[in-house]
Amino acid sequence: MIEIERKFLIKSDAYKQEAVSKERIVQGFLNTHEERTVRIRITGDFGYLTIKGKSNASGTSRFEWEKELPVADAKALLELCEKGIIDKTRYRVPKGQHIFEIDEFHGENDGLVIGEIELTEEVEHFEHPNWLGDEVTGDVKYYNSKLSKNPFKTWYI
Repeated sequence: MIEIERKFLIKSDAYKQEAVSKERIVQGFLNTHEERTVRIRITGDFGYLTIKGKSNASGTSRFEWEKELPVADAKALLELCEKGIIDKTRYRVPKGQHIFEIDEFHGENDGLVIGEIELTEEVEHFEHPNWLGDEVTGDVKYYNSKLSKNPFKTWYI
């Protein structure tokens, strides 16, 4: 139940040509406490309840628990979420033994594109495609829970 993940800004849309799938995601947060977040997500015909713990010092690892929900239940729970719904399109891009998940944000976070890669250990080697930009792992302003309250358009110049 430990998620190990690194995040990067994306510097070009070349990843779209390599993507094997694309899906719309809408999510909100029932709780955005510093020690834990409780997220509701709808992806296609599926709903999810996810609880994430506080990240370690490097920002790469944290507890994550997820449960699938009927989409009707997830829609009802979205109504209870804190202000600031996240709307994004996710592209899945295979690279070597890994899959990058590239999130292209919409609405108040329009213009932000972040790539994430899940790893089995923090120091694991992975391919760095040419569209991969600066690493933002551990930079809390790029966490979805923070973007819901302090959108990209309000602080990016």
